[in-house]
Amino acid sequence: MQISETAFKRRAVFLPQEEIPTSWYNIQADLPEPLPPPLDPGTKQPMAPGPLFRLFAKELVMQEVSQERAIKIPEEIMEAYRWLPRPTPLMRAYKLEEFLHTPAKIYYKWEGVSPAGSHKPNTALAQAYYNKKEGVERLVTETGAGQWGSALAMSCAYFGLKCRVYMVSASFKQKPGRKIMMETWGAECFSSPSKNTKYGRSLLEKNPDDPGSLGIAISEAIEDTLTDEKAHYALGSVLNHVLLHQTVIGLEVKKQLEMLDVEPDMMVGNIGGGSNYGGFCLPFMGEKLRGRNNIDFVACESKAVPHTTKGKYTYDFGDTAGMTPLLKMLTLGREYKNPPIHAGGLRYHGMSPIISYLINKGFMRSVAFSQNEVFEAGTLFARTEGIIPAPESAHEIKFVIDEALRCKQTGQEKVIVFNNSGHAFLDLAAYEAFHGKKLEDWEPSKIDYPNIMD
Repeated sequence: MQISETAFKRRAVFLPQEEIPTSWYNIQADLPEPLPPPLDPGTKQPMAPGPLFRLFAKELVMQEVSQERAIKIPEEIMEAYRWLPRPTPLMRAYKLEEFLHTPAKIYYKWEGVSPAGSHKPNTALAQAYYNKKEGVERLVTETGAGQWGSALAMSCAYFGLKCRVYMVSASFKQKPGRKIMMETWGAECFSSPSKNTKYGRSLLEKNPDDPGSLGIAISEAIEDTLTDEKAHYALGSVLNHVLLHQTVIGLEVKKQLEMLDVEPDMMVGNIGGGSNYGGFCLPFMGEKLRGRNNIDFVACESKAVPHTTKGKYTYDFGDTAGMTPLLKMLTLGREYKNPPIHAGGLRYHGMSPIISYLINKGFMRSVAFSQNEVFEAGTLFARTEGIIPAPESAHEIKFVIDEALRCKQTGQEKVIVFNNSGHAFLDLAAYEAFHGKKLEDWEPSKIDYPNIMD
C-alpha cells in the first residue's frame, strides 16, 4: 500500500504490528570479503568462538560469526518487540524544512518512543532472551549516557534476570535520572570506575575524580562477570550481533519509504559504537553493495572523540584494561582520554568492526562536530519539530541542517533520512548548560596511539 505525500502531510507513517520484520538482516553475507577476524590477545592469531561462551550466550556468539543473510527472530523476541511497541514511526520534518526554506525532503525514524527512550531495547531484549534461554541468572554491562543500561535493566525485568550496570562516571553525575530508571527496573547501577572491581579501585587510587570511559566500564563489567559462573556479559554496541538485532530499524524504514514511494539520496546517523546507525542503514547498505542504489551514507561523531575521522584502522582492545579479544576497527587507542562531553554514548575509543570496514573501504563517510554546534542544532530541531533530541542524535541533526541549507543554495531536491535514536528528557542539564553558554568544546590537537597494533 502506498500513501500519497498529500495524505502524509503532518503525519507519521505507522506500520501495523504484523509488519515487524521476522528476520534480522546480516550484512556479513553481502560484504565483498570477510571481516578481519578477532584475534586472541595472547597469540595474536584468529580466535575461535569457544572462549567467548563464558561471556556471551552461545547463540549470540554464533550470530557474531554467521554468514547467513537472514536470521529468524524467535517468537519470544517478536512478542517482546510487539510489547515495546514496534514498529516505530517514520516522520517527515515539515516544520524544519519550512524554517530552512529548503527544497530537501527530510524524514526521520523516531526510536525515542520506547519505554527506555532509545533504540537500545532492540538488542537488549534479544540478548536477555538468549541468556535466559541458556539458564543465565544475571547480566552485567557498561553504559555511557545510560540509554543502554536503562534498556538492559528493562529487558532483564521483562525476562526475569538480575542486572548490574557500570555507568561512566561523567554521565553518572550528569544524568542521575538514568540511575533511577535502572534501579526502578530492578538493576544495580554503579559509577565507573568503581570500588567493586580490582581494575576500578586501581584507577580511583590514581585519580579519585576519574571521569571514566566506556572502555573502563567494559573492563569492570567483564571482571565482574568472570567472578560469577551464573553471570554473562552484555554489550550494547560495537559487536556484529548487536548491529544485527538493530536492523529491525532499517528494515522497517524500507517498508515505510516504499509506502511513500520515496527513495533516499542520503542516510545519516550518529556513531558511538555503531549500533543505531548500523541498524538503520545496513539493510540499505547491503543493496548498495549489490549495486541496487547509490545512497550517500554519512556517519556523524564528536570532534572530542574523533574515532573514525582521526582514528587508525588497526587491531585494538575493546576495553581499556585489555581483557577483550583484539578487533580490527577504527580506534583512537584504548588509553585515549575521553573528555566528559554530554553525548555520553559517543565517548568510546573504538568503533564497530562493520562500520569501520565500510568507512575504510569508502562505502560510507564520516564527519565530526563540536558540542556547541550540536546543541544549537538540537535546539532548532526541538523548536521546529517539538522533539528534544538526545545529544547523540543531535550530531546527525547538525549535519542534516547543514545539508538542507546546501540544497537551498544549489536547488537540489535531495531526500535525506536520518535515525533519531532517542530523546533527551534525561539530558536536559546539557541543554541548560548550552542555553547558559557553559558548554565547552573539546578537540584533540594531537592523538597518540599507545598499545595498539599496526
